[in-house]
Amino acid sequence: MIDNHSFELLVTAQTDTLYRVSMTMLKNEHDAQDAVHEAILLAYQNRNKLRQEQYFGTWLTRILINQCSRVLRQRKRIADVTEPLSDITSRDNPYISVEIGEAIDSLPPKIRLTVILYYIEDYSVKEIKEILHIPEGTVKSRLSKGRRLLKDQLDH
Repeated sequence: MIDNHSFELLVTAQTDTLYRVSMTMLKNEHDAQDAVHEAILLAYQNRNKLRQEQYFGTWLTRILINQCSRVLRQRKRIADVTEPLSDITSRDNPYISVEIGEAIDSLPPKIRLTVILYYIEDYSVKEIKEILHIPEGTVKSRLSKGRRLLKDQLDH
């Protein structure tokens, strides 16, 4: 089981990723922060269920995605964008331009989330498969479609 100090260090290392993933899904800063806090609380309460500490980031991201999905189901609609990905990525990652961030923002939600997990958060295809509970081929096809859509959009 993860002790309190280790849990705190592991969560701290994941904070930016959690925030970006929740903003990608919820498109509302207040809801995104609430979802992150709730996911951290749930992870803390269930930390004894994590068998291997090396998968902490994947495990916590999965908890967050489940929490965001719960919020979306309760909302029954997608809120207006409070802080688009283009603002977040240009602030946190100087290698991603505002134009690319805006292009990513325009992707369909499932493709957008997969692209962000892979290209921005550096998760592997296998890790994304575990996080999203989808086949590896689906991850690859979403990434392929995302690249194609981004290329089309950025070429115009």
